[in-house]
Amino acid sequence: MTDENKSLDIGRERGFSDFVVYVDESGDHGMANIDPNYPVFVLAFCIFYKGHYLTKVVPALQQLKFDYFGHDLVILHEHEIRKEKGDFRLFKNRADKQAFMGRLSKLIDDSNFILASCVIEKHRLSSREEMDNPYHLALKHCLETLFDLVKEKGQEELVTHVIVEKRGAKEDDELELEFRRICDGDNKYQRDLPFSIRMAAKASNSAGLQLADLVARPIGRHVLDAAQPNQAFDVLKRKFYCEGGRLAVGDGYDQWGLKHLP
Repeated sequence: MTDENKSLDIGRERGFSDFVVYVDESGDHGMANIDPNYPVFVLAFCIFYKGHYLTKVVPALQQLKFDYFGHDLVILHEHEIRKEKGDFRLFKNRADKQAFMGRLSKLIDDSNFILASCVIEKHRLSSREEMDNPYHLALKHCLETLFDLVKEKGQEELVTHVIVEKRGAKEDDELELEFRRICDGDNKYQRDLPFSIRMAAKASNSAGLQLADLVARPIGRHVLDAAQPNQAFDVLKRKFYCEGGRLAVGDGYDQWGLKHLP
């Protein structure tokens, strides 16, 4: 038995599932001012098998950082990469940035995670739906999809940890309260969901949170305009939880692993 399998066995004995989930968002969840250029809120769940995450994903991301920055303290943020801010002012020219982006795209492509996402098209919400917090609305749909997955894998009685980034004391308290309310039965299954929320500081150098940050915006851009070329989404569409399981990756994910409302 490999060390990876031994570790998973210990985790299961202690009541933990084989999965860990990292969450990030794109867009503003507020309804007061809607950005006409990006009128959506995106919540993305990156669901990893712990063994693969530990042995493949984390080392690959660390290697990328050492290769391009000489150390591993850099935190990958989609906005800073796109705008070439902070550490990402290092690119010598367009070709150098394209090479980095190609390496990053390959890393995401090679990372075997399952994607569950919900996009709230705020500009299309009805007056009734406007009363709901888009973050909370998206969270409910993502947690229900996560439950579909763990149940499919026979791990619905084990605890899966859901890791989110801290945003502020008030927002964090509201999120934790909503998370617990959904998991305590306010979901379409009307049952307890076996999930536990953990909040990480923005400065935490978590590989999973950084990957979740990188995937959220391309999903939003796709929902806004599916006809627009979107290389990042072309990689991601093979990762969505889909109706046909592993044999149908890249197909049957719409309103399944990728929910968009209304």
